[in-house]
Amino acid sequence: MNITLRVWRQKGRDDEGRMVTYKLTDVSPDMSFLEMLDVLNEKLTLENEDPVAFDHDCREGICGACGVVIDGEAHGPEVTTTCQLHMRSFKDGDTITVEPWRAKAFPVVKDLVVDRGSFDRIIQAGGFISAPTGTAPDAHANPIPKPDADRAFDAATCIGCGACVAACPNASSMLFTAAKVTHLGMLPQGQPERASRVVNMINQQDAEDFGGCTNIGECAAVCPKGIPLDTISQLNRDLLGSLSKGIS
Repeated sequence: MNITLRVWRQKGRDDEGRMVTYKLTDVSPDMSFLEMLDVLNEKLTLENEDPVAFDHDCREGICGACGVVIDGEAHGPEVTTTCQLHMRSFKDGDTITVEPWRAKAFPVVKDLVVDRGSFDRIIQAGGFISAPTGTAPDAHANPIPKPDADRAFDAATCIGCGACVAACPNASSMLFTAAKVTHLGMLPQGQPERASRVVNMINQQDAEDFGGCTNIGECAAVCPKGIPLDTISQLNRDLLGSLSKGIS
């Protein structure tokens, strides 16, 4: 395949960015998208040009580090992580536009790399679980209804990639925060801090300058782990319950 890439290049957080066009030939359809970027960077290095900076780690769809916007879609045309997207999803001769996540709370570090430390601070605001959970075998000592266990597990699959924020017209992080709140809120061990946890995490989310949620649903549509939109409804119920108790 012959591919034309339009890639966002930005030297640093305070520098002005721009789109730069590159051409690649002999791209294998079996390459992952990140492998294709590796080939581009090898070409740029041999030409004594600065390679394109992009985030990646496991390349197995687990860590969530690799997110970019491809042709206007978070993670690209397939509902998966960027590292699990393959070039067979594109056609010979395609022009592909690659940009970083666009959100005030995700400032660009360099090129396609953004600082997602705001997600870490939201999780930290939730605090620790105070209930002793024992060792792994002790998990069977507390019976949990299967629907609750399934919902907690589904929410726990969130990898914090940021696609929900990138896809949302408001740059809201509500699906991410809701997943973290729901994961613990459905389990017995999460009950002692349940009310304070949701308030603290929402307050931190607002402090990070994410946008407000207007239930557009783009977040759930692009989530590579399929976090359902009604997870946000559960967060809202927990939040209203906490505020009614005077927790703020």
